[in-house]
Amino acid sequence: MTVQAFVKGMGDRVLAALALVALLPVVAGIALWIRLESGRPSIFRQLRAGKDGQRFSMLKFRTMVPNAIKLGRELALSEDPFGVIADDPRITRSGRFLRRTSLDELPQLWNVVRGDMSLVGPRPDLLEQVANYAPADRRRLAVKPGITGWAQVRGREKIPWEERFRLDAWYVDNWSLLLDARIILRTIAQLGRPDPEPVEDRLNIERARAARRGGE
Repeated sequence: MTVQAFVKGMGDRVLAALALVALLPVVAGIALWIRLESGRPSIFRQLRAGKDGQRFSMLKFRTMVPNAIKLGRELALSEDPFGVIADDPRITRSGRFLRRTSLDELPQLWNVVRGDMSLVGPRPDLLEQVANYAPADRRRLAVKPGITGWAQVRGREKIPWEERFRLDAWYVDNWSLLLDARIILRTIAQLGRPDPEPVEDRLNIERARAARRGGE
């Protein structure tokens, strides 16, 4: 392990722990808001792929109705059951605010403290998405996933998945503490901006179709 990697690992956990303590009233207030508006649970847990594809339970404040995936399939909102569309009817009022301000990601500070995630890195994908990765796509799994990342500050949901893979691979190959600091500063500067129009995950949809055809 390099000195920079050691500093990143220790710094991530210390900063995440300090942030959790400082933001505890905010976290408690958001959890109460969600519960009063749409019931339990306030925290949404979902299995994601971490470093080297290891699965872990990623935490977020719930921003959709509790049965969002099932409802999306019933309403045929998108061929991608895990995707979000513009003006998605499944997103709650509190959820729209939390997504716009990125406050829905606050519980992931606990994932950082646990060592599942880093403050900066490629965003963790669903296990179903990772199962459809091409070999080159797995480059993004060489590091811990992050709360924010290079692809997030360069377009978030408005860029296609092929571009996300390219940006994440570039981050892995060019990582430094200085680059992480730049990404964190750009993330802070973007807080509160309107959400970009989400791009449907056509790449994952086509790969999932191919996998189903191959299994028939």
